[in-house]
Amino acid sequence: MRRLSDWHIAALLSLLGIAGPLLLPALVTQFAFLWLMIVFAVTWDMLGGRMGYNSFGNIVFFGIGCYAAAVIQRDMGLSYFEGLALGLAAGAALAVFAAALLGSALLGIRGHYFAIATLGLTVASGEIAAGWNYVGAGSGMALPLYPGALGEREHFFSYSLFAVAACCFLLCRWLYSTRFGLALNAIRDDHDKADAMGLRTTPIKIFTWCIAAFFLGLSGGLAANMIGFIDPRDVAFAGATFGVWMVLMAILGGKGTLWGPVLGAVVFHITQEIFWTYLLGWQRVALGALIVVIVVFFPQGIMGWWAEWRARREAA
Repeated sequence: MRRLSDWHIAALLSLLGIAGPLLLPALVTQFAFLWLMIVFAVTWDMLGGRMGYNSFGNIVFFGIGCYAAAVIQRDMGLSYFEGLALGLAAGAALAVFAAALLGSALLGIRGHYFAIATLGLTVASGEIAAGWNYVGAGSGMALPLYPGALGEREHFFSYSLFAVAACCFLLCRWLYSTRFGLALNAIRDDHDKADAMGLRTTPIKIFTWCIAAFFLGLSGGLAANMIGFIDPRDVAFAGATFGVWMVLMAILGGKGTLWGPVLGAVVFHITQEIFWTYLLGWQRVALGALIVVIVVFFPQGIMGWWAEWRARREAA
């Protein structure tokens, strides 16, 4: 029954990703951002939920993807789609390289020390981008205009981000069903015992961060082109937006579960759009209140709350 339910949810999301932009053309951009939010939540959960390493540094890989695509499209003199393809490949490769390099230095740290170190990484990255003239410094960077017809741009990036989100989720689903997934859980449950059992914990952690970085770098190039502009503080290395939202979404849905990050991303994105539509001027206050509600009333996330509620109901 559980597997059947999983397939039903997957089929519904697939139908939404394929048919949604055609049936609801006014919401194409919102669909694109929904798939981006799912990538954020699922990739963060690979470390924060499955492995117990709460990272605030994942947004750096997204920023690398944004800037790598923008620089290649600006400097290489290629056509739009050739530059985009090369930029996406370069962004994903550079993000993986950065994850391997940073992971070898940071993933030996545990607990809140790791979280603080990654938070410092995002602050430093934002300041570097804001002061580096080659990437526009504080003025940001403008991306090339999409060459297609009016409205085609939004559909292209919606389907592209949907494909990235689907591949990311399916890869995670497969990985979590293998011995590699068990190794991740072993590191989360008791790192010292995992070491004693012979698991090569550091390479496993680095490899996991590299997978997350790959999809974040890929989605960064797509998102930058969709938005059309990169601001080093508000888009690429954000503190009060994407960088925090990816953590919040995974916690909201239930970190460490397969569908929790996806559910959290859907609920958060819909709630955010409602706030932006009906609470203009107060939307950030409402989002702050939402964070408090999540932490106080849903510490285990929606999936954890649902499991506890069903257990109490069956025991009654």
